[in-house]
Amino acid sequence: MNNLENIVEQLKQNNVVAYPTEAVFGLGCNPNSEAAVRALLKLKKRPEEKGLILIAPTKELLLPYIDESKLTADHWQIFETSSEQAITWVMPAKKGVPQYLTGQFDTIAVRLCRVSAVVELCERIGFALTSTSCNLTGQEPCRTAEEVKLQFGTDFPVLEADTGGKINPSGIRDIFTQHIFRQG
Repeated sequence: MNNLENIVEQLKQNNVVAYPTEAVFGLGCNPNSEAAVRALLKLKKRPEEKGLILIAPTKELLLPYIDESKLTADHWQIFETSSEQAITWVMPAKKGVPQYLTGQFDTIAVRLCRVSAVVELCERIGFALTSTSCNLTGQEPCRTAEEVKLQFGTDFPVLEADTGGKINPSGIRDIFTQHIFRQG
């Protein structure tokens, strides 16, 4: 990760970057910057109403977005339990979380991501990251930094590190019902 400092600076300047997650590279930015999120949505051609996933290595970085008052100790235990498969949890959004993150929902999708590149990145920037698969519409998600550069150009800021080696992207489940929105 010899370009970690560059990616940290890009995020602090509210730019969109690519970084490795559990199975594929993600496109991400500072979720607190509407301009950065809108740039990501435009780049991805992703409608705002779908909402975005936020990832971080610790729940503390995700708490500003989650309505904790609706969660029990059991919910937190489910959320924090590691599993072989990466799981994104749909949780109640804290009042005031912007619609550009939640989309048409009153929930927020969050995931604990402990891939070393994400851990180091979040520790350096001090906030969670938006996360959507790194690919242009109609293309396969990128699994390497080289694939990111092929799809987005050699000047696109990409953290040069490996994914977590998983085959499938994260599953998406409801924290209350365990309903599976996307199989991982």
